[in-house]
Amino acid sequence: MPVEVERKFVCDSRILEKLKDIRAVCLGQYEFKDQYFDTADFTLTLKDFWLRKREGSWELKRPTSNLNTETRAQDVCTNYREITDVLQIRAELMSIMGIYAEHNTESLQKEQDKDVHAEFQKWVQEMKLECFAEFTTVRHSYTLEYEGDDRRVRVDLDQADFGYCVGEIEVLVSEADEMTSAMESIEKTAQKLGIGSEQKTEGKMEVYLQRFRPDHYAALLKAHVL
Repeated sequence: MPVEVERKFVCDSRILEKLKDIRAVCLGQYEFKDQYFDTADFTLTLKDFWLRKREGSWELKRPTSNLNTETRAQDVCTNYREITDVLQIRAELMSIMGIYAEHNTESLQKEQDKDVHAEFQKWVQEMKLECFAEFTTVRHSYTLEYEGDDRRVRVDLDQADFGYCVGEIEVLVSEADEMTSAMESIEKTAQKLGIGSEQKTEGKMEVYLQRFRPDHYAALLKAHVL
C-alpha cells in the first residue's frame, strides 16, 4: 500500500503565478465531500487513525510504523499509509479497537460474495462509529517532475467550505525507505514556491476541529497527535 508523504503550506495570492513559473501542469479542478468517523471517546483518532468516506468511497489513513507520533507532530511533513480496500480497513479497525474474530476459508468466501461496501457500512453503524466532521472541498491540482527523478510531485490547492484555504505538496512512495528522497523532492518544490520551513501549517481537519469540535481537538493535542 502506498505511503503519502506531504507538506502543507499557506496559500497566498502569488501561488498560481509561482506554479506557472516552475512549469507545473494543471490537472484540473474538482469538488468532493469528506466525512470522518470515530467512536464517542475518539478511539481511532487518538491513535492517529483517520477513517474517511469521500464521495461514497471509504479510506483509512494510518500512521507509518517507522515514525512515532510525537516526532511526526513536530515535523513539517506528514506520512500516512492509505488503505482503500474495505475488508482490510475493517481488519485494521478491529485491531486498533481491540476486537478479534476468527475467519476460516468458508466464511471469507461468503464475505467476498456479499456486497462488501454495504456490509462495511452496516458494520460501521454497529460499531457506533459516528461522523464527527463533514465538509466540502474545492481542489485545484498540479503536477511537476524533476529531471533525473521519475517520481511526480503533486501540488493541491484546497478551499474548504468552512472558510479555510491550504496547499499541499505530496509525493507517493511504495516503501518506507523512499521517504527521505520524497521529502527532498517536497523540500525542493517548497523552495521553488517560496515556502518557508519554519513551522508546520495547519491542515483542514486541524482547523475544523478547533472551530467546531474543541473537546476533540484538545484531546488530540494532549495525545500529541496534532
